[in-house]
Amino acid sequence: MPDYLDTTTLIDLARRAEVSEPGPCACTKTPLDGWQSQPISLDETQLREIGTLLAESDPEPTFAEYLPGKTTYWSDNAPVAPRYFPYNRCSVWECVSCARLYLRYTEGGGYFVDRRIRALRLALIEDIPL
Repeated sequence: MPDYLDTTTLIDLARRAEVSEPGPCACTKTPLDGWQSQPISLDETQLREIGTLLAESDPEPTFAEYLPGKTTYWSDNAPVAPRYFPYNRCSVWECVSCARLYLRYTEGGGYFVDRRIRALRLALIEDIPL
């Protein structure tokens, strides 16, 4: 299992990634500011897993969501609250070309599996207790 990343570490990683201000990259062909089904155009070999937000000490993470105001799951400005769904089931990935960070998890329904991805933005990370 990848290393667990607590909120402080996640913030530090996001800060470092944003300081580098990378230019255009193949990983940005599709805007990923909000949750999206992973686009076919995204080259999997361009991403490297660097950690997980799924704590080993929490075998059954909550499905509660943190969506204040009028934000929705799909909103580009929805907060990234690591203790809440779906973030508590995410892994953190880095583009090996430009160092942008992405959150990824697999959404499972009755008859489908959907790999979802969202760009990690420092300004949206909120350390909200359950």
